[in-house]
Amino acid sequence: MGAYGRGSGSGDTIACANQKGGVGKTTTVVNLGAYLALAGRSVLVVDLDPQGNATSGLGIEKSSVANSIYDALCDATPPDQLIVRTSIARLDLVPASLSLAGAEVELAPLPQRERRLSRVLGPLTERYDHILIDCPPSLGLLTVNALTAAGSVLVPLQCEYYALEGLSQLVATINLVRDHLNPDLALRGVVLTMFDSRTLLSAGVRDEARRHLDGSVYDTIIPRSVRLSEAPSYGLPIALYRPESKGAEAYAALAREFLAREFAARDSLSGPALTVIAPVAFPDAPSSSAVAP
Repeated sequence: MGAYGRGSGSGDTIACANQKGGVGKTTTVVNLGAYLALAGRSVLVVDLDPQGNATSGLGIEKSSVANSIYDALCDATPPDQLIVRTSIARLDLVPASLSLAGAEVELAPLPQRERRLSRVLGPLTERYDHILIDCPPSLGLLTVNALTAAGSVLVPLQCEYYALEGLSQLVATINLVRDHLNPDLALRGVVLTMFDSRTLLSAGVRDEARRHLDGSVYDTIIPRSVRLSEAPSYGLPIALYRPESKGAEAYAALAREFLAREFAARDSLSGPALTVIAPVAFPDAPSSSAVAP
């Protein structure tokens, strides 16, 4: 992947969002970020989830963090004081802390409350090729801040029925943010996660997503993987924990496809490969009990 070379600090800010928990947002942010950094890109991961899983998943102990994204949002701590290094060169982190759990309440009465994160990240955009924001599993004020600060949204979509039901709500929120706060916001793509090739349900969700979201769904599919589940407990991206595993191969492929789409868009002089989001109405998905023979 090193053949892709180092970028030039384009300030590509991407919110990784889905209001449903456990769909692979943090896993995608950590591992896509790691492989982009290994490809020579400068990457900043912003952990906006009060659970702080991206922070611990990159080997940073939340209790030892001096300054977190909370301090910038609520106390105006300068952005330069937030950044910590990770075990991968060119991959930096703005960590979360336990204080972030109360941030939405504290932000509510503040002026320009939806734009606090945008102001924090502004000075950092030209220092990184990609800024990946790990959003909380909700559509609250923190996620709205991420969508207002971002140029695009990357949506991990778990290959199960309820994921399809929630996607329309997420699309509606993205459209509202675009209409009122960030007119340039667009869909970067949908990443299918936790795919189980043994079930007809996973295949059905894959097919429905591709049919209704057209070219927005990445070709690369992230499988269910024990190694991907284990890696955060060691504080390592899968690229360092088990680089030979199927999960590692999948995220390496996703990073290659991510960069290929970027280069294709650049070559066509049409800007980033983004699409406008239309309302999504999915038909009934296959039964969750359907298992492929």
